[in-house]
Amino acid sequence: MSGLRIEQEGKPAQELNFQQLTELEGQIDDVGSLIPGRVGGAVTLESILARLQPDQELNFLTVESTDGGFAASVPLDALRQAIIAYRIGDNPLPRDEGGPLRFLIPNDEGCATGGADACANVKFVGTLRLTKGLGKDTRPTTPRQHAGLHEPKGEEER
Repeated sequence: MSGLRIEQEGKPAQELNFQQLTELEGQIDDVGSLIPGRVGGAVTLESILARLQPDQELNFLTVESTDGGFAASVPLDALRQAIIAYRIGDNPLPRDEGGPLRFLIPNDEGCATGGADACANVKFVGTLRLTKGLGKDTRPTTPRQHAGLHEPKGEEER
């Protein structure tokens, strides 16, 4: 796993590797206790933000897949309960579980709301980007696009 890249407007990018993620406060041993059906261990987004101490005016978080093909930009205040799943036991989260990193929002809204919705739960996460205002967002905007997003796509699935 190469790590979680974190970009903030006006600051150099940072990266947290697997070991650094394990050392953060806010560890969750069983993601399934928060989101039934999900597996693995995670760390809270709040713990990552506490380490970074972002500027107050950065009010949106964009979560982007490792290939840059999928991104969701959501108001940061709506994501205070979000987690980053990154491990199963002491090993990195495998790709078939959405690894190396998976962004999850407990109690998310229904899909296609444009906020902290189920489509903002992103597999194969590579970058978190903190911005002033809306960032890159490739979530579907029509019912047809939305239906296509949730069709099984094997390795290409978000």
